[in-house]
Amino acid sequence: MDTLPAALAQHDTPDWAALERLVPRFAARAAEYDRSGDIALDNLADLRDAGFLALALPRAYGGLAIGLRTVLEVVSRIARGDPSTALIVSMQYLQSGAVVRSDRWPADVKAELFRSIRHEGALINALRVEPELGTPARGGLPATTVRHDGTTWRISGRKIFSTGSTALRWGVAWARTEGDAPRVGQVLVPLDLPGVRIEKSWHQMGMRATGSHTVIFEDVAIPERYLVNLNPPAAAPDDAVQLASWHAVVIGALYDGVARAARDWLVRFLHERAPSNLGASLATLPRFQTLIGEIDALLLTNRALIDHALAREESGEHVDSDAGLVKHLVTENAIAAVGKAVAAIGNPGLSQDNPLERHYRDVLCGRIHTPQGDSALGTAGRAALG
Repeated sequence: MDTLPAALAQHDTPDWAALERLVPRFAARAAEYDRSGDIALDNLADLRDAGFLALALPRAYGGLAIGLRTVLEVVSRIARGDPSTALIVSMQYLQSGAVVRSDRWPADVKAELFRSIRHEGALINALRVEPELGTPARGGLPATTVRHDGTTWRISGRKIFSTGSTALRWGVAWARTEGDAPRVGQVLVPLDLPGVRIEKSWHQMGMRATGSHTVIFEDVAIPERYLVNLNPPAAAPDDAVQLASWHAVVIGALYDGVARAARDWLVRFLHERAPSNLGASLATLPRFQTLIGEIDALLLTNRALIDHALAREESGEHVDSDAGLVKHLVTENAIAAVGKAVAAIGNPGLSQDNPLERHYRDVLCGRIHTPQGDSALGTAGRAALG
């Protein structure tokens, strides 16, 4: 068994003090990475050195086996500094944690993956969305295929919106076998193999430093042990349901973190801005006091929604029936909160000299994550109507 790394050896919980020191550092770097569109590798290195990339692993492999509550807290805090970094880290926790919980992955592959995360700071993410199909959450089979050429297995296909792309060591590709009765599921791909390349295709207005480029597999030879979880299309494993539920709530908490960063900046701005014709700060004006109250009401609602999801999860109910609604409501509240801040202060809110403009672009991206609003509402409505 591996012993705990020094960064975790003295802790039964994450080193919150270390994270509190890192978040302002991430915030100071965020504008530069937003402009360049590069992944903040120094942020990830800081988190690796503080033990945060391995938190979802079992303790025997250097982690703390964190649950949903801790995932939400870590991701929310990082998002207040740099949400792009937070998204990469959230995928690290969701994917490595899903492997921990799955009984379908071979033990030797799990151990190999866990050791690389602990010793190398390796990053992992799912590679699912495709140009033709779009998001698999809306159904359909992937175009990415694995085939046996008589001597080895090979994977071919394209995966778009692959968060963390150039920083990843491992990709969990959603793929299918060829033939009339395909099996569908997860193929673990080391992204340094010959035939893997990354096409820089991420040119979005927000969350620009996530590096969510296109990963291309061109007849990549895969050891058979990496075909970890292939099943008939109708036999999706139960752990996929929990992963989707956790994903929805974590995404909501991330964008709530963006809104809280925007709110805190606005409070400072209102205290510091003192027009000469007013003779006092904007914070003294009733209309801005009401504005902050409106924003805080939205964020309080978000906290209650996230706490509701946590309570259900920790009671053993799991959050699948509510997770989509929580994500939808929390992200819409976050967007509304930042929008109110931008509208209230005019040009300073849209100036690249201030972080509020970046927070607004980033928070709007909450809508495009699975489950999207129409899907979440439709699923809830069908459940209610039986």
